[in-house]
Amino acid sequence: MYEGLARCLKIQLLLLFIASATIYGQEFNLLRQKDDLSTMDSIEFKNLYQRLKTTNLSQQTKLSFGGSWRFQAESFINSEFNSQGNQDNIWYLNRFMVHSHFTTSVGFEIFAELAVSVVGGKDDLSPVDRNQLYVNQFFGSYKFDQRWSVSVGRQNMRHGSGRLVDLREGPNVRRSLDILSLNYRGSGFNAFGFFSVPVLPQPGIFDDDFLEFNETFSGVYTTTRISESSTMDAYIYYQKDDNTTYNIGTQNERRSSVGIRHFGSFNKFIFNNEAVYQFGRFGSHDISAWTLSFHLERKLTMLGRDFGLGIKTEAISGDRDAADNQLNTFDALYPRGAYFGRVARFGPSNLLDIHPYLNLEINKWHAEVDYNAFWRYSTQDGVYGPSMTLDYPSNNNERFIAHQIGTNLSYQLNNHINIQLESNIIFPGEFLIQSDKGDLLYHFVLTTEFRF
Repeated sequence: MYEGLARCLKIQLLLLFIASATIYGQEFNLLRQKDDLSTMDSIEFKNLYQRLKTTNLSQQTKLSFGGSWRFQAESFINSEFNSQGNQDNIWYLNRFMVHSHFTTSVGFEIFAELAVSVVGGKDDLSPVDRNQLYVNQFFGSYKFDQRWSVSVGRQNMRHGSGRLVDLREGPNVRRSLDILSLNYRGSGFNAFGFFSVPVLPQPGIFDDDFLEFNETFSGVYTTTRISESSTMDAYIYYQKDDNTTYNIGTQNERRSSVGIRHFGSFNKFIFNNEAVYQFGRFGSHDISAWTLSFHLERKLTMLGRDFGLGIKTEAISGDRDAADNQLNTFDALYPRGAYFGRVARFGPSNLLDIHPYLNLEINKWHAEVDYNAFWRYSTQDGVYGPSMTLDYPSNNNERFIAHQIGTNLSYQLNNHINIQLESNIIFPGEFLIQSDKGDLLYHFVLTTEFRF
């Protein structure tokens, strides 16, 4: 078991050595179609990697290539807050991605990205653990002018800070959607209108379920620059989803979400606040749900080191009464899988949480320590997972769910290589204890990623 871990680390150390000579000429983005390769043309004497990275086919027509390999070793102890059974649980996740990007001088571009997500040593697989070979992204876009553009095809999508719409980078399989979009980019104002159908990942080779119109997602997302230091996002989403399950049962759902996000900086403070209201129908029930999220961080310098001291807090509605004709459970739609850390035991529904943290930057090192406390917003509703699965049904009147303490240590060698170690301990509260889930949960994950 541990031989596989050692082998993968040795390979990435070799890649680290190779990459040390190729760091100049690109800035990588989480969405690789947004990589900045603008400095490539200014390199007079390119090495082999830089010559292969991007090719000028003609004037302002280019073809570029790239990819990544992410390796994770992950372990849970008492994964369901139960110490019975074998607790020697460790598995290995590998994700390989490769892409090509064709751009022209007339505003037309094509981006294609294939991926392989495999897992070893894990018995209880989820849909986001394994997908042997799949199209992660494949789309074309066309710019009519400097402001308007249209795109169609399969894409990863992320809006704002990823609270409601994110590409799900934490798990082994990213979230893809088949999207038709119209985009406007002006001076101080951007708008993105879209209609999409989520892709349902399957474990085999090119066997994902797509264009299944029992689930669709559409909306308009706008961004307005208020001042040099603050920005306002406003959006409206509409989701159609059949056979959705909440604490009150399973029905077809039609949900609209209206939200506003204000973020920026003031003096040495960074802020990121968001409010969302949801309405619609769940079977014969009216939907009325909401969330408020506040995030404030203060930048500090002590002993020549840069610190960040921050706090996040959220109120997320849950269903008040299973017997009435209203559903109050908030649905975070398509959030990042690791919403409260990579441990991902609680999702953003029916929650009150407070999350202070401290981070530190030392050269290429980043360290963070955080604490989370979770309560149920409504004792009549259960506790949901990140993918809106009802993981812990409401079977008692206790409100407090758990304490969570986490640490995160990462090392960014250069643009190519990142190494990260995250650990979490969850101390069950009365709600979990009275649900016969009273043992401490331990979680560890080592992530190394090589990008090129």
